[in-house]
Amino acid sequence: MSTDRPRRWLPRSMASRLYLIIFAGLMLAQGLSFAFMEYERYESTVNVMLNTVEHDVGTSVAVLDRLPAAERPDWLGRLQRDNYRFLLGAGQPGMPLIPGRSHEVVRRIAREVGPDYRVHADTISVKPERYQVHFTLHDGSPLTLEVTPQIQPVAQWLPIVLILQLLLLLAATWLAVRLATRPLSQLAQAAEGITPTANGPRLSEDGPIEVAQAAIAFNTMQERIARHLKERLHILASISHDLQTPITRMRLRAEALDEGEERQKLLNDLREMEHLVREGVAYARSAHGGAETPVRMNVAAFLESLVFDYQDMGRPAQLTASVDGTATLRQQALRRVLGNLIDNAIKYGGSAEVSAWRNERDGLCIAVSDRGPGIPEAELEHVLQPFYRLEASRNRDTGGAGLGLAIASQLVRAIGGELTLANREGGGLAAIITLV
Repeated sequence: MSTDRPRRWLPRSMASRLYLIIFAGLMLAQGLSFAFMEYERYESTVNVMLNTVEHDVGTSVAVLDRLPAAERPDWLGRLQRDNYRFLLGAGQPGMPLIPGRSHEVVRRIAREVGPDYRVHADTISVKPERYQVHFTLHDGSPLTLEVTPQIQPVAQWLPIVLILQLLLLLAATWLAVRLATRPLSQLAQAAEGITPTANGPRLSEDGPIEVAQAAIAFNTMQERIARHLKERLHILASISHDLQTPITRMRLRAEALDEGEERQKLLNDLREMEHLVREGVAYARSAHGGAETPVRMNVAAFLESLVFDYQDMGRPAQLTASVDGTATLRQQALRRVLGNLIDNAIKYGGSAEVSAWRNERDGLCIAVSDRGPGIPEAELEHVLQPFYRLEASRNRDTGGAGLGLAIASQLVRAIGGELTLANREGGGLAAIITLV
């Protein structure tokens, strides 16, 4: 039987779990301390009462015994205490005294006053506890001591102190959890900031030893990843660039051959190789799109200019929706991305529709849509990977080199955005750029 079941009663976030554990522990400790304090207070009160009640009662009984019967009612109020009072008479009939602390009280009183007063007791009420101790004075008059045990009332300031302690516990818990989880949040944000195209933010290496060690290890890892990726992109760019020279020489030599089918096939192969090399260089360069300085520009004017350029060349592109106002964008990188997406839309869908809107977080969204065959849902994420093609053919007029969408996706990430693909209702594909 597996023991790795998720504990659904626990909060999902670490901060909430720490809040729960620390606050519950502090509240439990506080509750135990308060309970022990109240118990000790109760015991102290009872012990004090037991130590003093026998002497007070003995003195009071002696005073009443020596007073004339007519003066005794006037003294009852003076001899009354918080938890007992004297009654002239035999008192109420009751049941036998219930064993417990009352037995000890009656025993001490009987010992203090002596056997001449014929002390006996009975229980009048259990809840609330009330019992009577009966005496017989020397003149034969009955005297009753009615005892109602009670704890001293709580001071009025005590609830205020408890509330202040609770608030202090909440504040201390919040501060402790914040100090413990803030480095983790910063680590998560820094990890999300790592992209193949740019170095993420470095973590501060200050703070406690454990946090500083984790920050140093993360920064070192980030530097190694960035260096490794830069090396790979540099190798790709170098190979792609260096291949252009021998390909050009081969094309010139092929063009010098006599006309024929073999010559044409050779030239077609060389053109495909040149196209692949150019896309390889473009992919490597797209990693540096984030280095461009952002500028403030009018979004509607920028999109209109881009679409009009395509229309002037006689290519089917149109602007279907736009937004007002300005935005801070990396113009050249965004133009390259949109140009790539528009070319794809025209190539595979026959025409391109460009639209823009603001999302709920006031971010800018730009979509390039077409009415082509679309992409299977299972392939929407894969087509953004380098050299991934839906078609088996390597002919650039059909399947291409598999770098077009990868270049666009990498450029969008380089400028701080995200590229997503979605099939349209009624057929076609929409490539959506989201910029924060």
